[in-house]
Amino acid sequence: MLTWLIVLPVLAAVLGAVRLLRRHRTKHAFRWLLATNLALLGGACVVLATALVRPAQASAQAAASGAVNGSALIGAAIAVAGASIGAAIAVAYTGAAALAALSERPEMFGRAMVIVGLAEGIAVYGLVVAVLLIGKA
Repeated sequence: MLTWLIVLPVLAAVLGAVRLLRRHRTKHAFRWLLATNLALLGGACVVLATALVRPAQASAQAAASGAVNGSALIGAAIAVAGASIGAAIAVAYTGAAALAALSERPEMFGRAMVIVGLAEGIAVYGLVVAVLLIGKA
């Protein structure tokens, strides 16, 4: 929590500076923009390193006390979010193609709905993975 309290104001300040620098179309502004991006990359690496080290320490303490592992819950959330986004993109493309096919040949309705249903199945896989991860926590 403390990490986010430090990172969010810094990120807001950096994004504001980048927005101001983008208004100027000089070579000097490009260098500042590149330096800002490199600083953000370095900060992101530091935050990632601290986020990876702390759960390892916390999981050892949680195993001793019998507490719930937060990493499994975060993994479950990522699985559901990623699968839902992937399914949404897949349904968008297959749904548009199915409607185009149905406008030309209405007898293709069954085949088109099967393809759209397969695309929706991606979200179900993410949900299954999330249930398995929550069960392990």
